[in-house]
Amino acid sequence: MTPQTRQYTHPDGAPPTRADKAVAAFLSEEVSRSRLEESFKEGKVKIAGEPIAKKRELRAGDVVEIELPPPLETEVAPADIPVEILYEDADIAVVNKPAGMTVHPGSGTGADTLAHAMMHHCKGKLSMAGGAMRPGIVHRLDKETSGAMVMAKTDNAYYRLVEMFSKRELDKEYAAIICGVPSVRSGSIRKPIARHPVFKTKMCVSEDGREARTDWFVEEAFGNKAALVACKIFTGRTHQIRVHMSDLGFPILGDYTYKFQKNKLPDIPAPARVMLHARRLRLPHPTKAGKTVDVCAPPPADFLNLLETLKKTYS
Repeated sequence: MTPQTRQYTHPDGAPPTRADKAVAAFLSEEVSRSRLEESFKEGKVKIAGEPIAKKRELRAGDVVEIELPPPLETEVAPADIPVEILYEDADIAVVNKPAGMTVHPGSGTGADTLAHAMMHHCKGKLSMAGGAMRPGIVHRLDKETSGAMVMAKTDNAYYRLVEMFSKRELDKEYAAIICGVPSVRSGSIRKPIARHPVFKTKMCVSEDGREARTDWFVEEAFGNKAALVACKIFTGRTHQIRVHMSDLGFPILGDYTYKFQKNKLPDIPAPARVMLHARRLRLPHPTKAGKTVDVCAPPPADFLNLLETLKKTYS
């Protein structure tokens, strides 16, 4: 789709005005403030070809070029994308989400999310209780994280799953490949997590954050360079395992956002993504009393190949 652009000239005699406020007023009937915020973040609001900050003061005669964000979708259309189903019945489906796939549509995504794929697989029979743009979505995995995710096909299942996540009635276990080897075999990290005060796309350990607990256990060490660890989370904070392991001093391989550095493991190819995999999900069935759903998600090839490379190189 060809981007749409608009041109705004700050009027003669108008007082100096912040760019975001002036442009938002100019485009008030075309685009919401939240979507316009994306244009500023992506450097698509410019003067003389140069991106400007939203706090920039516009003065009389300033000519601003604005590339409009694409219109929001109103529904998720089915897309014929293969998905690995680990468990399915009339109410829920558990899928092994591949690394690199976004869970649901958002700014900058295309028609290739897990939601699009599952709408095709389930022939549109996913719960819309969470909103038309998040069909069946009860919880999420980061784009780069692979592994088991449960999705709701009916509204009854959706509301019960939401309650179960809130009450922490599910067991979630991850496998992570970390840089370095802890001096002890296992531990429990109980540090609150909050949004980073400067980098808004990141999280951090903070006394002002929400409680978070991650238990970890070293399953295999590769010399003193890296280790495979099992992580069980008792809370579902954004980037929780990534933040906790980095704070502990053992960032996950490929997690360049949270302190992993290529030069720490110069003998192997740098991982292209965060090496984190949601390998097991265990939960009471949301609509069938007494039934437990317990599924294991096979790790993807890149995860297994990296483990093999670490064994050959450092063990």
